[in-house]
Amino acid sequence: MAVAADKSRKTEPAKDAPAKPRRSLLVPALIALFAAAAAGGAVWYFTQSQTADHAAAAKKPATPAPAQYFALDPAFVVNLNGPIDGPRYLQVEVQLMTRDPLALTALQTHAPAIRARLLMLFSQVEPAQIADRPGKEKLQANALAEVQKLMKAETGNNSADQLLFTSFVTQ
Repeated sequence: MAVAADKSRKTEPAKDAPAKPRRSLLVPALIALFAAAAAGGAVWYFTQSQTADHAAAAKKPATPAPAQYFALDPAFVVNLNGPIDGPRYLQVEVQLMTRDPLALTALQTHAPAIRARLLMLFSQVEPAQIADRPGKEKLQANALAEVQKLMKAETGNNSADQLLFTSFVTQ
């Protein structure tokens, strides 16, 4: 019966047998974790650098189209208003600048109307108003506004970006 009793008894593992170490699973898990973190960091770094490159490219100002000039020939010659000390004249050569080829064509088409408006504006000037640089710059700004007002009415856009005096003579 001693043999039968041994069978019914639960067998316990021997205490002398070595236990499986848990560190064997811990090392591969840590390696996998570090690899995943490194991959995630690399993806983040490269997407951020590309985003920064695109943002920097977007912030760069676009190169403007080349300027195109249209001369209103011949020069404008008008009598100036002023005190009675003899006739006073203003002779001005004007060029209009645009960056749009279609606007250049529109300016050429409407040149007679532009000349008429500018003649009226220049003939209202008094010599004292254009004796110094600020006065000339104010006249230039007013002339540009006249041109842009006319072109806006005729074509729907300003057409002229700048108005330049290439010659300015008073006598």
